[in-house]
Amino acid sequence: QVQLVESGGGLVQAGGSLRLSCSASVRFVSSYTMGWFRQAPGKEREFVSAISWSGDSTYADSVMGRFTISRDKAKNTVYLQMNSLKPEDTAVYYCAADRSMVVVISSALYDYWGQGTQVSVSS
Repeated sequence: QVQLVESGGGLVQAGGSLRLSCSASVRFVSSYTMGWFRQAPGKEREFVSAISWSGDSTYADSVMGRFTISRDKAKNTVYLQMNSLKPEDTAVYYCAADRSMVVVISSALYDYWGQGTQVSVSS
């Protein structure tokens, strides 16, 4: 059973930065596609970013140029560096793992999920 644990959320002013981390419990996750999703109050969960085992990455248009996804296979950890944060980035951010070897953006295709970490951006 793969367990994912997110950390790094918090409260930040608009224009600030946060780095989220997602640690996986098992080593073979390094071959999975890892994704970040977010869910704001009253809204559906939406795709933010994903990275394949080979390093291919993709981003939602709303975060392109502000967020950067990366992974450290030796640490079984994936990161989401979030810069120039906006109030509309406020949400619970979830890490997810997909056993496929290509980047996918549909939440339905991910096999494992973390518990989420709250990101709040004040104006």
